[in-house]
Amino acid sequence: MTDRPTVLFVCVHNAGRSQMAAGFLQRLAGDRVRVLSAGSQPADAINPVAVAAMAEEGIDITAETPKILTTESVQESDVVITMGCGDECPFFPGKRYEDWVLDDPAGQGIDSVRPIRDEIRSRIEALVRELLPA
Repeated sequence: MTDRPTVLFVCVHNAGRSQMAAGFLQRLAGDRVRVLSAGSQPADAINPVAVAAMAEEGIDITAETPKILTTESVQESDVVITMGCGDECPFFPGKRYEDWVLDDPAGQGIDSVRPIRDEIRSRIEALVRELLPA
């Protein structure tokens, strides 16, 4: 792993879970970690309920757009965290892969998305402790 690790978050639509994870990691790690997110089948726009849930945490993800998962983005990442993309994520030996099983916020209201957001935050906090020991 490099001095400034690159973390790639992948979910199917790159509109909810992976965007929330990227927002939390960017906030908590700042420029000490390079943050990427992508989707195997990107949506047209970020889930507005995910945007609202992150705004409650003081994190603005409105400028983000869903991006297509590329082989290059996986190759340049030190850690690849998938959230429901299954076998659609390319695999490269030597990479650290994690699969976070999280409910999909698509089509859910804010009361259902908050617990998903909070679980993502808690996993990101643990990831930051692993990647950036004090």
